[in-house]
Amino acid sequence: MTRGRSPIAVAGLAIVAFLALLAVGAPHALPRSPTAIASALALKPPTLGEPFGMDDLGRSVLSRVVHGYRVSLGVALASVAMAVVVGLPLGLLAGYAEGVMDHLIMRPLDILMAFPAILLAIALTSVFGTGVVLVSLALAVVYVPIVARVVRAAVLATKAEVYVEGARAVGAAAPRLVLRHIVPNCVTPLLVQASVLMAIAILVEAALSFLGVGVRPPTPSLGLMLSDGRGFMLQAPWVVVFPGLAILAAVLGFNMLADGLRDWLDPQQAGRG
Repeated sequence: MTRGRSPIAVAGLAIVAFLALLAVGAPHALPRSPTAIASALALKPPTLGEPFGMDDLGRSVLSRVVHGYRVSLGVALASVAMAVVVGLPLGLLAGYAEGVMDHLIMRPLDILMAFPAILLAIALTSVFGTGVVLVSLALAVVYVPIVARVVRAAVLATKAEVYVEGARAVGAAAPRLVLRHIVPNCVTPLLVQASVLMAIAILVEAALSFLGVGVRPPTPSLGLMLSDGRGFMLQAPWVVVFPGLAILAAVLGFNMLADGLRDWLDPQQAGRG
């Protein structure tokens, strides 16, 4: 069966690409600074010039939402990238070696996975401090066990395949087996998991900033906007509605991308379609 492009993956990719372009082009596309205070414009409702309205300090909600995407996507991308860099080799080694090496690697990671992601991230940021870099590092620590387990499971499944056994029987060395046969089979589940982790990272970063242990003000953050605007929800609902919708759009985009990639790259899923 020939697999075509998954419409879910295309839609998710379109949303993610649009948000990424919006975030990258934010300084050039928006004339108003996200931190510029104009007390006379405090809580001004949406207009044609400012379609998202103004917050309690007279700052542009649109500018802050777009710049907030830069923080959210930056934290998500950095944390997932660092987790893959560390978790991929750990998962490969644990799955290929098995035995004692498997236990030495996976048992400490299992302990990390026993803690809820948000609580572990709060604990790490409370100890090491707040800010974009530290939040990214905290999320990377949370994600390493997840990435390692996904890779380990893919390695164990691939090792049992006939073609891998055949390559081993004709004398293929371990590095060749890993790089040529095993690593390519880890790409699909890793891409899907990375997309899911990106969505979770956006939610966790927003939650940490909302609780005051994430990004520090005046840096625009979607979670920080929700925290600052919760006292004005009845008087000026736009100060929380638009940041909330922005988080929803980003999470929805990455989840759709993950579902579409799974259906597109997994032959079993494609065969059932």
